[in-house]
Amino acid sequence: MRVCVFGAGAVGGHLAAKLAAAGHDVSVVARGANLAAIRKDGIALREGAHAAARTIGGRVHASDRSADLGAQDFVFVTTKATALAAFAAAAAPLCDSNTAFVFVQNGIPWWYAQGLATARPQPPDLSRLDPGGALAHAIAPERVIGGVVYSSNKLVEPGVVVNYSEGRNMLVVGETDDSPSERIAALRALLNAADMHSPATSDIRQSVWDKLIVNFGSTLCVPIGEPIRALLEDPALRAVRERLFAEGRAMAKAHGVPPEGAAKRPGGASGLTDHKPSMLQDYELGRPMEVDAILAVPCAFARAAGVPVPALEALTAVTARLAARKGLYSPP
Repeated sequence: MRVCVFGAGAVGGHLAAKLAAAGHDVSVVARGANLAAIRKDGIALREGAHAAARTIGGRVHASDRSADLGAQDFVFVTTKATALAAFAAAAAPLCDSNTAFVFVQNGIPWWYAQGLATARPQPPDLSRLDPGGALAHAIAPERVIGGVVYSSNKLVEPGVVVNYSEGRNMLVVGETDDSPSERIAALRALLNAADMHSPATSDIRQSVWDKLIVNFGSTLCVPIGEPIRALLEDPALRAVRERLFAEGRAMAKAHGVPPEGAAKRPGGASGLTDHKPSMLQDYELGRPMEVDAILAVPCAFARAAGVPVPALEALTAVTARLAARKGLYSPP
């Protein structure tokens, strides 16, 4: 199987290493020091944070130009939502007539309105997730596959990824209209064979909202500057986190999506309390932050449905301010 991972950072590097170890023809789009390291030594994935942890991975084709990699069967788009415009400009060389693009992002995905059941309320304006319609122009709807990843990773040095959720990694995939298809069956088989649990689902948006609600809680780590452990140890923060979860469930149900029906990751919740969530990693490392996809657009969903979300509105305002002050987010 010809597989490309567009954006070989923490999550993308983990996925590329697993697929390469499973024997697939894997290409990655990367840049800078990470690209140089992957070209030299491939991708190394250390499963578990301890020195004795198992390391897997292997050689992959790597470039910062998609034109160097050629047409693919599947392209996993694992860049942050903030970098999707760059992907849109580079997508065409990866295509042949059957290429499918699996969008693996946190937050509300840009494709959310595609294939949406008529019984469900229409979403609010999602244009800020696809400025200028670049993605819609570059990727035809029939090529889009939804993806939701549950996996804790960190790029600890160029070309080296540590996975903190060994045995509990999951990537849920589905057509945007939730129809069964041969390519989804093939994709799930490919992922499961690569030790990336990919359960069947008849409603990809359940997983979108389920993961989004988790992200609401983990974003609390940004203003306090501490890992997940702080949210569990402090009763006041734990209460705020639970309030965010409740608001998320209410808005999901108002949009016709019961998130409790989402597929469950093997082994239950990650339990990784010392790991810093990706939003806090981005803030500390000075990388663009996914404020729109994870916070601002969900607030728009709440307003559209008339669901009050005061905790989420407050978290969004604080996080947006912190991100903008460091030049990591530009409010609309």
